[in-house]
Formats: sequence, structure tokens, C-alpha cells
Amino acid sequence: MNPHVLATTTPTAVLADVTLAYPGCAPVLQGLSWQLLPGQVVGLLGRNGAGKTTLLETLLGLREPLAGRVQLFGEPATEPSDAVRERIGYVPQQSDLFDSFTAAQLLAYFRSFYPRWNEAKAQGLLSRWDIPPHQRIGKLSGGQQQRLSIIRALAHEPDLLVLDEPVASLDPAGRRDFLAELIGQVIERGTTVVFSTHILSDLERVAFHMAFMQGGRIALQAPLDELLDEVRRISGPAAEVQALLQRLGARSLKRIPLPDGREQVLARLPAATSLTQLPTGTAAEPVTLEDLFMALT
Repeated sequence: MNPHVLATTTPTAVLADVTLAYPGCAPVLQGLSWQLLPGQVVGLLGRNGAGKTTLLETLLGLREPLAGRVQLFGEPATEPSDAVRERIGYVPQQSDLFDSFTAAQLLAYFRSFYPRWNEAKAQGLLSRWDIPPHQRIGKLSGGQQQRLSIIRALAHEPDLLVLDEPVASLDPAGRRDFLAELIGQVIERGTTVVFSTHILSDLERVAFHMAFMQGGRIALQAPLDELLDEVRRISGPAAEVQALLQRLGARSLKRIPLPDGREQVLARLPAATSLTQLPTGTAAEPVTLEDLFMALT
């Protein structure tokens, strides 16, 4: 599956000029526009309190915006048909499982709602992830409950999979197993995936695109490999740096004033730009995903 999906593909999800606020609070989402294409795997990044969970819940139709439009597979997100519901998988931050059910009972319950339910996958993951099928969910550890929530979301092989901090309760081995399943079983099917997490190394392993959330909007979304190839940290005398950016046609993402009339700029350069000849006193360095996170969120 090519990670760089053609822009002409019909979107899986569309949010257009969406605004949402809680009573007595400033808007969490402010005129936010965003679209997800089939086969895209998008890492959603933002600081704590930026509104990532609110955005994902609004995307799924779980919250109704004050203004704007949200569509899933061409239908209003707040009024999806059964056919659209069957195409969506969701792992929330807090597992919303039935504590009095056993793991086997929970999966049997959800199996009845999904014609595409893959029982062999569900049972295989239960076994591989060491979840006792006949133990009450309330007695399972936090990590086991998180794994069970993931199984429930994967077993019906959704076309849109939304993951809100899905590995928060997992140890490194559990995260590795989950990411392997995501890569091997979900991404290869061409599923659209939105993955919110603070563990940047996990996103680097699975996400082809990064979406940075700031000020109630998506500040930037682009393929990760393009960002790492094209974004540079340029520093030097302010006049020289600005002249260089103008000459290259670069886009300034963040500017930081430095002492003595110098500045540091995180800039996105046009593709295939060469920085072999820099003005005297200036320097250009590559950036990491962590650098981008700090600058863009």
C-alpha cells in the first residue's frame, strides 16, 4: 500500500470549519478543517489540553460541533447508517468495557453487530496477548483491559480505525506486539488510521503522515519523511537568515530570537533544495520528530 495516497481519492472523513466549545470555556476546536484519505496512517500530535480527544470524538460523531460539518464515508458523522458504523473501529483513552462480562462474553456481544467480524483473529489475539477468556473484565489488569479494547476494535477489520492513546497502559513488550499487529494486519489492508499518542517513537514506527494540533486547528499535516527531509533549523544573523529563506522560497514554521541580532528559524524548504552554500555565519541542521512536536504544537 502506497503511504502517499493521491489527493483525488474520495476522503474517508471530512471536517469543515468545525468549532466546538464546552459551556463557559473558550473553544477547543476553532474553525478546524481536516480530511483523512483511504489508506492514510496519521499520527495526531498536540500538547496536553490541545483538544486531541475532543477532535477524535467529534470526528466519530460522539460530539456535535457548534458550527461546521463532519462527514464519515460521505454521511453526517452524528447520524451514521449501520453500514457506516460497521466500518469504524475505536480505541478510547479509557477502556469502556463491561466489567461484569468475561472477555469471551464481551467479544461475543460485539460480534453480533459486525458482519465482517474475524473470529479467528479475535481468538488468536486473546491467546497471543495472554488474556484469560473466562475471567471477568473487572479483574483484568489495566494492560489486559487495554489489549482487550484493541482486540474489540480490530476484530471486525474496520476501514477507519481511531486510536486515542491506545498504548498508555501497555508495557514496552505490549506496545511492540500491538504495533506489529497494526502494521501487519491493519495497515496492509488499506485501513485509514488515526493514532494519537505521546510516545513519539511509536508514531515513527507506524505513521506515514503527521498532523500537528495547535490553537484548536490542525497547524500542519504532511508525510513524515517529507518533513524530515525538508525541514531545517537555520540559525545566524537575522538579516542573513531572512534573506536566505526568501531566496530559497522557504516557509518559516517557527522563529526564535537570539542574542546579538541573531535568530533561529525552523523552516520548511522546497523539495530537493540544496544547502551546500550558506551565507557566512549561518548554519542549517536537520530536525527530529521531537523538534517538530516542540515547534508546531
